[in-house]
Amino acid sequence: MNARMPTHLNDRAWKLCNEIEARAEHWRIARQRLSSGCLCWDLGVRATGSLAAGLHLARVCLADLATVALHPTDHLPGTGWSVSVVTDDPFRACMASQYAGWKLHAGEFFAMGSGPMRAAAGSEAILGGYHEASDCAVGVLESRQFPTDEIVHDIASKCGVEPTRLCLLVAPTASQAGNLQVVARSVETALHKLHDLGFPLDSITSAAGNAPLPPVAKNDLAGIGRTNDAILYGASVTLWTTADDDAVAAIIDHVPSCSSSAFGRPFAELFAECGHDFYKLDPHLFSPASVRIISLKSGRVFQAGAVRPDILTQSFCA
Repeated sequence: MNARMPTHLNDRAWKLCNEIEARAEHWRIARQRLSSGCLCWDLGVRATGSLAAGLHLARVCLADLATVALHPTDHLPGTGWSVSVVTDDPFRACMASQYAGWKLHAGEFFAMGSGPMRAAAGSEAILGGYHEASDCAVGVLESRQFPTDEIVHDIASKCGVEPTRLCLLVAPTASQAGNLQVVARSVETALHKLHDLGFPLDSITSAAGNAPLPPVAKNDLAGIGRTNDAILYGASVTLWTTADDDAVAAIIDHVPSCSSSAFGRPFAELFAECGHDFYKLDPHLFSPASVRIISLKSGRVFQAGAVRPDILTQSFCA
């Protein structure tokens, strides 16, 4: 294996984690070695965090299989900046790593887990049997709490590693790093929607997405609203595929968020009406505002959906 470019997702992410130490003070983040032996990085719980920490956190989520960057976006409300993601390995980067598909719960602790540790555990149906054995595991927790020993041992056991070979990065939604890493999920949400529609994800060869970075919210609940709106009403995603044109034409209108009957109102309102239970929301809502799929066979471009600056203004400027 090339030491400069590890093949396994967790090895790639572990390499990124090793680069954090030298930048921790500049990025305003803190290192903790938990009693379980797990290495934990605080990117916004007690530490202040930063934009640079958020960019690095998103790269860890994606197992360093994507380029993540900030770009000026003056035509959309909010901070005037957007988060772009570009990958030529979209399934492994987004579905096998970035997707927040691991619900972690023990006692009063709850977090949604993402990152390549999911590939090491290999238990989620969305992985389609993808699994990798590794002597290390790296995960990202969207939470305002540090993981308990019980959580650490559960993750380590399911990943087949010792707790000392587990690295967890923690950031709440209402923090600079947490806010940014959630908005870096534009491509991931498009792929997840395609999976739900039965479209072959192995036909997607490359992907690029862009979503506006909202102001950091006053609390995590408000942050969930703003970051979801950034995707649902502000994200634009382009996918390149080897699938037949007929297969693309059959699903394109069902991919963007406007295909949901819940589309058209700020996420915070919809979430409140559902008692803050994600599973009561229409699952078709969770996708980018605008989606383009480009055929590598015919050269045709299929497009559906559009960004909604009016709803972003309601969400970001309230």
